[in-house]
Amino acid sequence: MSKSIVLTGITTTGTPHLGNYAGAIRPAINASKDEQVRPFYFLADYHALIKCNEPARVKQSSLEIAATWLALGLDTSNAVFYRQSDVPEILELTWMLTCVTAKGLMNRAHAYKAAVAENEETEGNDPDKGITMGLFSYPILMAADILMFNANKVPVGKDQIQHIEMARDIASRFNHIYGEHFVLPEAVLDDNAATLLGLDGRKMSKSYNNTIPLFEPEKKLRKLINKIKTNSLEPGEPKDPEGCTLFGIYQAFANQHEQDAIRQRYAAGIGWGEMKQVLFEKINDEIAPARERYEALMEAPAHIEQQLQEGAEKARAITRPFINTLREAVGISRLAI
Repeated sequence: MSKSIVLTGITTTGTPHLGNYAGAIRPAINASKDEQVRPFYFLADYHALIKCNEPARVKQSSLEIAATWLALGLDTSNAVFYRQSDVPEILELTWMLTCVTAKGLMNRAHAYKAAVAENEETEGNDPDKGITMGLFSYPILMAADILMFNANKVPVGKDQIQHIEMARDIASRFNHIYGEHFVLPEAVLDDNAATLLGLDGRKMSKSYNNTIPLFEPEKKLRKLINKIKTNSLEPGEPKDPEGCTLFGIYQAFANQHEQDAIRQRYAAGIGWGEMKQVLFEKINDEIAPARERYEALMEAPAHIEQQLQEGAEKARAITRPFINTLREAVGISRLAI
């Protein structure tokens, strides 16, 4: 029985934080050990260029993200772990797909529409101000990432479902014109994946500058947890765990028995300082072993690079013959041998 292909990309624009870990990285690491699945994980460094024009940041983020996944135990013997820019066939496919993609489809992309709407509300009302072709057409690059490996399933958040639908539309159009070459991917939503709140009570996101970096040293981790906003209820006053940032983060690291015990302490009026200490200890217990491996990997970029190059070779063993097939399909091939 052939393995199901599952693909996940990580954009290299920031430092991994607790929200990334609980919502995406930890589930993906566990999936990498499933022998019934062939997982593909990649550093989406070309995607990073859409929003980030700081070369040092993109490079540093690539190092940090790769070190994070390896430190947390990514099974590279089963998973294909590579850097997007090391697989040039993806960009070649992007152009092929661009040539069959309707502009109207791209006009409906949520990110593009949001940028246009924001521009129209500002002085001057130029709907295209600051909008690059990278922002406009990046769903095509995302489609190429997926279709290059004929991924069956793509784990995504709700805000990414549209991109998978677009990839299906683009694949269907290409198949209609040039024959059946692409599997139509399916979006996979994990209803149990945690969405953590950040220091200010909003969704934890580098866009809000409210994140807790995953591998902060113990002292800094404690300080950040102590900065999490809470209400003014005093120790001894009953508290509601629902909607509480501290409890929401704790849930992502605790088993059901531990969660039930903390709920009882909330009802009994646990103080916020005490709860922050409980949360710190819970997170640190889980992260500390991987933190040591992460710090060692950050000092060994050559080892990380070797892992990425080995992954790229695995990936290109698939993409090189496939792109040749696609070239033949569209009429780009040698006239004679």
